[in-house]
Amino acid sequence: MPLTIRSSAFAEGAPIPVQYSCDGEDRSPPLEWDGVPEGTQSLALIIDDPDAPDPAAPTMTYVHWVLYNLPLSLGGLPEAFEPATLATVIGEGINDWRRTAYGGPCPPIGRHRYFHKLYALDTSLYGLLRPTKADLERAMRGHVIEQATLIGTYQR
Repeated sequence: MPLTIRSSAFAEGAPIPVQYSCDGEDRSPPLEWDGVPEGTQSLALIIDDPDAPDPAAPTMTYVHWVLYNLPLSLGGLPEAFEPATLATVIGEGINDWRRTAYGGPCPPIGRHRYFHKLYALDTSLYGLLRPTKADLERAMRGHVIEQATLIGTYQR
C-alpha cells in the first residue's frame, strides 16, 4: 500500500474550510496518513502554496508549515496541532511569516492551491535549528523513501 495523506476536513482538490485560514481561527486542519513504507525512521511535513502571490502569475512558493522528525506512532495530526504538546523530538521549521507555527491560507488574490506534502525518511534529522523549507529539503536529500501529497484550495 502506498503512502497516503488525507484530511477529514477537506477532500483532495476541494476547498479548505475557513477555520483553517487567516479568515477564521488559523488552526491546522486534521491530517491522517497510512501506508508508511518499511524502513521509515521519521516523517516530515511541508505545507506550501506554489500560486503566490497571484495564481495567474505566480512568482514564488509561500511556505505555511515545516515539521520534521514526526514519529511513526502518530498516524496523523489532530486539528490545531501544537508540536510542543507532545514530549517528543518533533522539529518545527520557520514558515514564510518567519515563525515556527502553522500559518493557514491567506491568499491576496484568486484561488490558491495548498500542497500538504508528507515525506517518509530513512533517518531522523538532528542538528537543524529552526530550518527553512529549503534547509529541510537539503537535509532530506538522499533520505526520502516515499512522498504523498494532499492538495486543498482556498480563495478569499
